[in-house]
Amino acid sequence: MYTDILINATPYENRIALVESGNLLEIHLERPSEKGLTGNIYCGRVVRVLPGMQAAFVDIGLERTGFLYVDDVYISQSDLEKRASSDERPCNRYVIEGKDPDTDQQHRTSPNIEELLKEGQEILVQIAKEPIGTKGARLTCHITLPCRNLVFMPRTDHIGISRKIQDEEVREQLKNKIEQLRPPGTGFIVRTVAENISSAELEADMEFLLLLWDEITSVAGRSQAPSLVHKDLDMVLKSVRDLFTDDVNELIIDSQELHERLLSFVMTFAPKLKDRIIHYDGDTPILEAYGVEVDINRSLDKKVWLRSGGYIIIETTEALTVVDVNTGRYVGKNDLSETIFKTNMEAVKEISYQLRLRNIGGIIIIDFIDMDNEQHREELYSAFQESTRKDKSRVNILKLSEFGLVQMTRKRSCESLAQMMCEPCLYCGGDGIVKSRRTICYEIFRKITRDARKIKGNNVTIKVHPNVADMLLREEAHHIEFLENMTSKRFTVIPMRDIHIKRYEIVWKE
Repeated sequence: MYTDILINATPYENRIALVESGNLLEIHLERPSEKGLTGNIYCGRVVRVLPGMQAAFVDIGLERTGFLYVDDVYISQSDLEKRASSDERPCNRYVIEGKDPDTDQQHRTSPNIEELLKEGQEILVQIAKEPIGTKGARLTCHITLPCRNLVFMPRTDHIGISRKIQDEEVREQLKNKIEQLRPPGTGFIVRTVAENISSAELEADMEFLLLLWDEITSVAGRSQAPSLVHKDLDMVLKSVRDLFTDDVNELIIDSQELHERLLSFVMTFAPKLKDRIIHYDGDTPILEAYGVEVDINRSLDKKVWLRSGGYIIIETTEALTVVDVNTGRYVGKNDLSETIFKTNMEAVKEISYQLRLRNIGGIIIIDFIDMDNEQHREELYSAFQESTRKDKSRVNILKLSEFGLVQMTRKRSCESLAQMMCEPCLYCGGDGIVKSRRTICYEIFRKITRDARKIKGNNVTIKVHPNVADMLLREEAHHIEFLENMTSKRFTVIPMRDIHIKRYEIVWKE
C-alpha cells in the first residue's frame, strides 16, 4: 500500500490529507483566524487555586484561562530548597519526576495543589490540549519539545522508546545511545522514525533541542506574564515532521512558496526525503483531483453506510460519542447469528476508520448488535483492537458488556473535524431537534385562551413561520374556528418568512 500526503495551502486555510491507497485516512485543518495552540509555551500567572479540584486556573493571555491539574505541576529542586529554607511549610517530601511515557505510571508523591502554587505566581507552562468548546486549554509544566527523531523532556529524567519499535535489541541499542549522549537529569523519547538512524543523527537532533530549550528559558527569564514564550511549528511543517516518514510515497503541495519552504525544512531534518516533495500546479484543485474532497464532505454525515447494506449512526454529545450499529438492508444468506456477526465485523473496520478520520476523542460508546455466541464476541473484540493499531492517538478498549456495548477512550488533544468545520444550528441551537409545528400551534392556542379575557381587542393577528401558518390554516382550521367561537374573537393568520420556525407574534386589535 502506498501513502501520500496532500497539502492544499491557501491564505485563508491549509488542509493536510493523509491518503493510503486512494483512501482518506486523516484530514487536518489550519485557519489563520483559528490557529492551533497545542505545543505553544507561555509564561503564565496563576489566577486561582482550587483545592477541591486539585487544580489551578492560569492566565496565559488567551480569551479563557488555562486549566492546570496538580499532576502536571513542576517545581524545580532549587525552588523546593528555597521553600524549605523559608518560612513556608517544609517541602522535603516533594519528589517531582512526572509520568513515565511508556508505562503511564506515576513516579512521584503528590503534594496538594495549594502547597505547590499560589495566586499571582508566575510559571512556565505548555498547552497540552487545545481549548475545546467552553473549556480552556489544558496546561502542563512538563515541557516536551518534539523534533524529527526525538522528543526532549527537559524537566524529566527518563529515556523512552516508541512502542512501535518492537525489536528488543534495537530498543536497547537506542536506549544506550541516548544514555551516552544526553545531559544528566534530562529526558528523551526516541520516535518510531528513528529506529534505524545513526548516533550522529541522534546527536544532531539532541543538540538542536538543547539549544532550543536554552533559547526558551532565556526568553522566559525576560518575559512578564502572561506572554507567549515559544510558538510551535505551523501545521504544514508539523505534517512534515510527524507524518512524512519513509513509508510515505509522495508529499504533494499546491503552493510554490510553501513547496520551497518545505524543501528547505526537509534538508535540515531528512534530506533523503527531498525528492519526494512535489509541487502540484494542475487546473483542478488538488484535493478534488485526488478524490479527497468528496470524502471530507462525507465525514460530516451522521449515517455511514456499510458495503453489505448495514449502517452506523454517529452521535456526538458534550460528554461522549455514541455509535449505533444496524443491519439496515443486509438480510444475510444463512442464519440470523451469522448476519449479525458479519455486520458487526464490517462495522468494526468502519468505526475505527471514522474515529480517526473525524478525530473523535474522549469517551466513546459503541452499541453493536447483540451476539449470543461467545466466540463471535471474542473475535469482534480482537478485530477491534487490531483495527485501531495504526491510530496515532492512544486508544483504550474494554471488552463487550453483557448488553453488547463497547466502552473505549481515544486521546483528544484538539477539536474534532465536526467541531472545526461546523457550528450549532441557528434553529435548534445544536440540539438536533426543534419543536414540531403542531406543538407550536397548540402553544399559540393556549396563549390566546389565557389572554382572551384580559385583552379587549376583538381581532387577533397571528404572525408565524409559513410552515406553521400552513398547519394552522389546514389541519388545525377546525381548532381555530373553535377558539373563535369560544373567545368571540376573529383570528387572522399571517405567514412571515423571516421569522424563526418556533417563534410567533400575537397582536390584539380593536
